[in-house]
Amino acid sequence: MTTSRFKIATFSIALAISAMAFQGCDSLTKTQKGAGIGAAAGGVIGAIIGKKAGNTAVGAIIGGAVGGTAGGFIGKRMDKQAAEIKTAIPNAEVTREGEGIIVKFDSGILFDFDSSNLKAQAKDNIKSLAGSINEYPNTDIKVIGHTDNKGTEAYNLGLSQKRAAAVKAFAVAQGVPSSRMTTAGKGFAEPIGDNTTEAGRAANRRVEIVIVANEELKKQAAEQGN
Repeated sequence: MTTSRFKIATFSIALAISAMAFQGCDSLTKTQKGAGIGAAAGGVIGAIIGKKAGNTAVGAIIGGAVGGTAGGFIGKRMDKQAAEIKTAIPNAEVTREGEGIIVKFDSGILFDFDSSNLKAQAKDNIKSLAGSINEYPNTDIKVIGHTDNKGTEAYNLGLSQKRAAAVKAFAVAQGVPSSRMTTAGKGFAEPIGDNTTEAGRAANRRVEIVIVANEELKKQAAEQGN
């Protein structure tokens, strides 16, 4: 609990610093924001994504960032991939900030109620996403499952883990190397909506796929800046 509070406090401080540092910078492109990433820019990402994604997804982008010219190089790659994903998968919400991409699916698009078996449409969506992942090989992928707060904490945690694992397994079946993908289930620990309303619970039932640069791409980006 103490660690969690420390992380939240640290994130809040970064957010406050970024609000001052980037005031009046609405004209910055996403790639330019990537180039300026750091403690303050981490706060900018958190502020921009807001309640579109959970803390684990935001943390994956901030934690994987390199900043500077190298970050700008990575950002350009991410701009291109994010645009292609938006075109290929119109029913996914694609959030492109800093040096990463978050692709979010409402769980109803991927799974039936209380199920971790992928729907036929879900397989089409993940197949399209896997195609993009394979086209951009120098990235790491994190699949994060979330639920609403109906039911016990233990049950929802297990369901979210199974759903994340199902998405990974199907992506791997489409040729994505398993070594590039990790999964996490958060249950109802990271809501983005109000769990006291049906609309909020629906928003919380989701799967987030985070795409960030791997070490090879970071190395290429650093070499470009030298």
